[in-house]
Amino acid sequence: MIENLLLIVHLVMAVALVVLVLLQQGKGAQAGAAFGGGSSGSSQSLFGARGSANFLTRMTAVIATIFFITTLSLAYLYANRSGSSSVVTNSVVEQIEESQESDVPMVPADVPAEESGSEAESDVPSIPE
Repeated sequence: MIENLLLIVHLVMAVALVVLVLLQQGKGAQAGAAFGGGSSGSSQSLFGARGSANFLTRMTAVIATIFFITTLSLAYLYANRSGSSSVVTNSVVEQIEESQESDVPMVPADVPAEESGSEAESDVPSIPE
């Protein structure tokens, strides 16, 4: 439950961080506004001449901090999850178990071992002397 809530907060903060970074004006934006471009007039009337930069910078810092906290929290929760493991680990373990079961033939315990010196028939032909 807490993981889902943190994941939702994390995604919202990621989108908000992208939006806030795109809203901020670069250092060269004032040169473009001097030639008649840009929409710096609307943001200056709302926040003042330098108020928008300070507000957006502080909001970006706050949202970035929340984003990093949720990132670390999600990493900690998923790393310490009990009862589950990685999909890769599960598939490797299954492959090892299957190969161990199918590669090695099992000999019943009641079958006597062959003597090495006897002339028992085998699938391997003998070498003539």
